[in-house]
Amino acid sequence: MASETSSVVKVPRIAIAFCTQCKWNLRAAYYAQELLQTFGTSIGEIALIPSTGGLFTVTVTTTHADKTSLNGTTASAGSTEPLMQATETVVWDRKTEGGFPETKELKNRVRNIIEPGRDLGHIDRSLKKGSSQQAQAAEAGKLEPKPDANVNPDQQGTKEECEDCK
Repeated sequence: MASETSSVVKVPRIAIAFCTQCKWNLRAAYYAQELLQTFGTSIGEIALIPSTGGLFTVTVTTTHADKTSLNGTTASAGSTEPLMQATETVVWDRKTEGGFPETKELKNRVRNIIEPGRDLGHIDRSLKKGSSQQAQAAEAGKLEPKPDANVNPDQQGTKEECEDCK
């Protein structure tokens, strides 16, 4: 079992926790690679956290200066250094979102936290175009769920889950 120790964490920190029993290792590594490719040194670190129980979450930890502590006093008497406050934001949770993110959606959500003014180029244009098309289709009542193109229809519903994921 892994033990926890105190260490310096580079922020922003992206943590991808994934279920090893569900064999989501490669998916987690793929998302990490895509985020590194897009954001490069704007990311302090990316952590892959093996877990169980069908877990797949992406969180971003950032810090901001807070001149007052929780009780309303300054960091220390005579000190002008602000306290650093860490904030952890859940970017994606498979259980609440109902699946895995599109890569462009994940990049968009991460960008909105770590670099809100950054232009993601074709990803931004694609998201704007996709949201307007979905709105038009929903208004027209034409939005129908699409079957998963990567799954053979004969194999749907036969995926075995790990013990913790049931």
